[in-house]
Amino acid sequence: MKYDFDTIIDRKNTASAKWDYFDTQLPMWVADMDFKVAPEIIEALTLRVQHGVFGYALIPDEFFNAYIKWWDKRHNFKMKKENLLFSVGVMPSISSIIRALTKENDCILIQTPVYHIFFKVVLDNNRKVIENKLLYDGKGYSIDFEDLEEKLADVNTTMMLLCNPHNPIGKIWGKDELERIAFLCKKHDVILISDEIHCDLVDPGKNYISLESIADSYDNVITTLAPTKTFNIAGIQSSVVHVKNGQLRDKIQKRLELDDSSHINVFSIVATITAFNECEEWLNQLNEYIYQNKLLVNDFLKKELPMVELVPSNATYLLWLDCSKIKLKSEELAEHINKSTGLLLSPGKQFGQNGDDFQRLNIACPKEMLLDGLNRLKEAIMSIE
Repeated sequence: MKYDFDTIIDRKNTASAKWDYFDTQLPMWVADMDFKVAPEIIEALTLRVQHGVFGYALIPDEFFNAYIKWWDKRHNFKMKKENLLFSVGVMPSISSIIRALTKENDCILIQTPVYHIFFKVVLDNNRKVIENKLLYDGKGYSIDFEDLEEKLADVNTTMMLLCNPHNPIGKIWGKDELERIAFLCKKHDVILISDEIHCDLVDPGKNYISLESIADSYDNVITTLAPTKTFNIAGIQSSVVHVKNGQLRDKIQKRLELDDSSHINVFSIVATITAFNECEEWLNQLNEYIYQNKLLVNDFLKKELPMVELVPSNATYLLWLDCSKIKLKSEELAEHINKSTGLLLSPGKQFGQNGDDFQRLNIACPKEMLLDGLNRLKEAIMSIE
């Protein structure tokens, strides 16, 4: 079956965070997709709605089994049901884990530029952010391992948040990099959380490596997973935390319950099971469509807007645009683009100070919409005096 990713869906006035939060014409900022979800999910949810009763729900074995089968088949990573905890979302999970396993004023390490909510979740819990700034050579990013070890060795650093694949740079971390990160965290007694929510959104022929699949002997690793980004169901809250260490798992479970983050709803159950069990082909076609969108952007920039360069990536539908040749910094540039053309991007500074020469562009949309966005981007940048 060939799935439709070309139809433009009008999402205005649907209480959409992406389309209704800001008064703008073309939002390409927040990380959700402008495609309809897989018809299999729509059908399954429709059947559940037609049942007509939506009382309190229990988590069926089929829910966790769907995760287990998917990661075994798709990523060659074998999980056990007893190591999985339900949570309403990845960031609520990380917030609860921080409260469960660290103390106020502890230092938590993140690798910038990184998903801006990593800053928020640390600071909101009265912990301190420590940055291991990724190295950019004008072509791509790498890890400064000397700096990483120095900061992990600080006794005040008790946790590291890893983004794999990495948002916003769209990088799948390699086996050697992951092994080295895991080794250093274990060496310095640092809890390592791997946020792998973007793991299935990869270029055709690519595959991410789950941190736990190569750090099986380490008992300080925790992974957060979800179908929400992959299958465009972020509004149906569903995720899991994978924890092999029983002592850590008990602490996290208690904290999730205390934070009221462990209660599932009937639609989360149906959407998650259906996504993992029935929608693999939809995902394969989606990834191919997004990859073609990426090629379109790269070609457009080279021909029409050479002062903006696309940072090479192999994962996520979020592109990292190097705008260092433009005299405006990211927030001023994003404001200019939005005010002059109605196109809304994410200014790079929100991902860390070392992102200030960049803009993040969401390309998970029909090609017609993407071309509209690219033409607006060109118009805005060419109008800068």
